[in-house]
Amino acid sequence: MNVTIVDYKSGNISSVINSFKEVAQNKVKIEVTSDLNKIKSSDKVVLPGQGSFKSCIDALNKINGLVETLNVFAINNKKPLLGICVGLQMFADVGYEETETKGLGWISGKVTKIDNQNGKYKLPHIGWNEINIIKDSKILKDIKNKSHMYFVHSYEFLPNNKNAILATTNYSSNHVCAIETENIFGTQFHPEKSDKIGLKIIDNFINL
Repeated sequence: MNVTIVDYKSGNISSVINSFKEVAQNKVKIEVTSDLNKIKSSDKVVLPGQGSFKSCIDALNKINGLVETLNVFAINNKKPLLGICVGLQMFADVGYEETETKGLGWISGKVTKIDNQNGKYKLPHIGWNEINIIKDSKILKDIKNKSHMYFVHSYEFLPNNKNAILATTNYSSNHVCAIETENIFGTQFHPEKSDKIGLKIIDNFINL
């Protein structure tokens, strides 16, 4: 089996790569590429994202055919895909970071700035926070409710379909931190920076 981490030149993804390789331990082939044919032939794809919603979407669009390839992979062929941080946010129809930007439109909804309640809450929301698991999921297998995960973000994904929400975290309000619809999974937190619990989520995704 091979898992492809999409490298579209958006931020430092070395910790994502290292953690997947650590979990895979040569039993699973981990490839890091933006090669469309390699992505197409993958069993699973990981879409990381660092920086702003707009910068990540722009970077995806800069690679000719990449968005179409991801659409075919996730939407047409229904193969497992995991979005991390902005990788999850890009599933939305639209994001409002920097300027209004069209998302991938895989999970209907929007990405808006966390309400910091007039400065009461610092942005970005950075560091460890506990997650409230709302429903069971294969990627949250053996993860205890109220586990702590590592976050770095100022924007939140508001999906229209509340059934897609796996977990929330409380920071100024309850916001979505893990989602699943069919074969598409996403975490707002960084599993690759969330110690052993985060590695367990990566392991769960690899073993789907």
